[in-house]
Amino acid sequence: MSNSPVTEPKPSYVKLAMRNMVRKGGTSMKHFALTAIGLLAVLVGLAYLTH
Repeated sequence: MSNSPVTEPKPSYVKLAMRNMVRKGGTSMKHFALTAIGLLAVLVGLAYLTH
């Protein structure tokens, strides 16, 4: 019988991603900000083109 609990046999992808984000710190936040700005720019561009 293993020592890991039955309810959570392995860490979820969300937990792994959060742990990785905390470990990397500023770089991850910079990438998130760039992604958010890029997505917003695409949405504004599409809204302008289809206006």
